[in-house]
Amino acid sequence: MRTTVAIAALLTAGLTPLTLTSPASAAAAKHFDDFNGDGYRDLAAPHMYSGMTGGPVDFSGGAVLVTFGGPAGLTTRTQLIHQDSAGVPGVSEGGDQFGQELASADLNSDGYADLVVGNPSEESGTTPVGSVTLLWGSSNGLGGGTALPRKNGGPWFGRDLATGDFNGDGKADIAAISGSDAYLYRGGFTKTGSLGAVTKYDKEGGGWYSDGLAAGKVTGDGKTDLVILGTHATDITVRSEAWFLKGTSGGLTSGPTKVIASTYRHELHEATIGDFDKNGYGDIAVANPYESSDRGTVTLWYGTSTGPGSKSAKLSQATSGVVGAAEPNDGFGSALSAGDTDGDGYADLAVGVPGESVGTKEYAGGAHLFRGGSGGLSGARSAMIDKTLPGVAGGTVAEDMFGSDLRVRDLNRDGKAELTVLVPWENAARVLPGANGGVTGLGSYIVIGISGLPE
Repeated sequence: MRTTVAIAALLTAGLTPLTLTSPASAAAAKHFDDFNGDGYRDLAAPHMYSGMTGGPVDFSGGAVLVTFGGPAGLTTRTQLIHQDSAGVPGVSEGGDQFGQELASADLNSDGYADLVVGNPSEESGTTPVGSVTLLWGSSNGLGGGTALPRKNGGPWFGRDLATGDFNGDGKADIAAISGSDAYLYRGGFTKTGSLGAVTKYDKEGGGWYSDGLAAGKVTGDGKTDLVILGTHATDITVRSEAWFLKGTSGGLTSGPTKVIASTYRHELHEATIGDFDKNGYGDIAVANPYESSDRGTVTLWYGTSTGPGSKSAKLSQATSGVVGAAEPNDGFGSALSAGDTDGDGYADLAVGVPGESVGTKEYAGGAHLFRGGSGGLSGARSAMIDKTLPGVAGGTVAEDMFGSDLRVRDLNRDGKAELTVLVPWENAARVLPGANGGVTGLGSYIVIGISGLPE
């Protein structure tokens, strides 16, 4: 019999108050997502009204649900934050998307991770200019907020976010998209609104429209690097590309570009960075779930000491060794996340396939886990994961779209990262423990009240 424990029920009353406390220490937080400084990773995720009888209240302007971690993984302690919470800038309004995009880091080096919250639909009059809010960590969780200034007149500020130490000065920085451009906000940040210099990055040679961001350490020099996903238009082509920018002491410097799709589709692509071949350099994975009638592919762009090099490969459900078949509307690559699920030192790659049919149940969804190893990723070290995996609760349901979003993180500090998989039509996710050989459904549990998973 399949068993599970539902451990993160959404609270509609008596939520953890948003209070500020003095820093525990001057040392930066060990984990970029440990908001209460207890040494365990927490999960901050978008929350939306489920519509279920007895379900949570309707936060039509968006909200963020934080589920706190502990020795066994995520716990029952939660916190719900929105723009009507005390100390948070702005007002929650219908049509807002507060929490649509999330990133985290210890922005003020006080020992507590802080949360960067995008609300790309925030309006000024009738124009969706967007906003970004910094929520501050404390021993009680997140409390109080500071608005990040918008640096251009374009719309949709905060429609993607990333954090890292891009200039190697020991202070966390924020990358954000506003309009069609990417901006780097240098730290340090303070609760009173102080921050470092802000720089815009716009690719030369034709029209460049930034759509998405992925941050990670590619070159092995200790500085965070950035990948900007976007659309590149010239007089004769319009195509989707991944643009690498290397972290340096002066900020980001332009590097090579990889074509992901030679035709224009104005949907966001996903990317993540992990050392899949354990050579000390981060490798870039970029998804194109729209390729070949939405069958989908993932492009691998392997790293070197100077950035991504000439070695690349593609993964799909047609790759040798991959279970299943590449079919229209599978959406292979609708979500990506990287981490070491089996503790062997190689990063693994989780790929969402929300349109996958399971038996006769269409759009039940699934995920592929590609385990890292010598030479990088291959179909031979891959496994299909869906709700038929022993130990996973709920049974296979048509249109579940299991795998619409993914997150690979070590939540219980056992050296093997858990795979958290979104099931959007349940407003819930399954947390699958890391194990030798990959993840397992045994010991898995449910987190409810969430509508997305931040990378």
